[in-house]
Amino acid sequence: MESMKSARKAETGNPGSDLSEQIKAATKENHVRAENTQLMLSYQKGQITLRQYKVLLCSLYEIYKALEEELDRNSSHPAVAPIYFPQELARLEALERDLEHFFGPNWQKKVIVPAATQKYEQRLRKIGKQNPELLVAHAYTRYLGDLSGGQVLGKITQKSLGLSSKEGLSFFSFPGVSSPNRFKQLYRSRMNSIELTEREKAAVLEEAVSAFELNIQVFDDLQKMLSITAETESQIPATRLPSSPLLQFTAGLCFALATVGVGMFITY
Repeated sequence: MESMKSARKAETGNPGSDLSEQIKAATKENHVRAENTQLMLSYQKGQITLRQYKVLLCSLYEIYKALEEELDRNSSHPAVAPIYFPQELARLEALERDLEHFFGPNWQKKVIVPAATQKYEQRLRKIGKQNPELLVAHAYTRYLGDLSGGQVLGKITQKSLGLSSKEGLSFFSFPGVSSPNRFKQLYRSRMNSIELTEREKAAVLEEAVSAFELNIQVFDDLQKMLSITAETESQIPATRLPSSPLLQFTAGLCFALATVGVGMFITY
């Protein structure tokens, strides 16, 4: 209910403003809440752990896989075509490289995500099939957010994890974008040129708010999963855990997902 109020307020407050400005106004409160999740606060304090980063990469992979496959499938749609920049913005291959770096060549078998990530993915698949114009809201909030904070977060991650090279940090790099600020201006201009009815515009605003809420749920779910994993590992005798650190990590996550996942699916 609160998200719908925010979207309506942004739409009616200044109906002549650009779509990008309306989205910014509609999601202002949600943006602040996202920045104050425990996972993002760890980033801001430079205290991100390898475990946090790994599970974040897994969820980002599933989210971007759904988003980019739906953008590809709808690339000729009149609302999607103006903001379709796969060479400059696509994150999927970068995430695959990062996951392979941390999990090895069989990384696809080790990707584990919580229920909130699955919910986000399902939403992207649904609107891609039924309302492709709503993909604009997700592409805008995700890609421009990545471009805005990518370099800073990449440096924080490298320093926090003590990484000696850029390996494992491909997600934060946009080699196809020479100037993030200029590209963001181009992207906003293209997005503002999309022709939408008032009803469609209102739906995009509400979807942008929903996109932030889905992200917040993912961050919170990941933190719960990590907390349960840590507690579980402390209770299981070391002799019963797999010898490999990676297998220990995966075993703990499986238990955590069984606990967190059931709660999330019951809630929704």
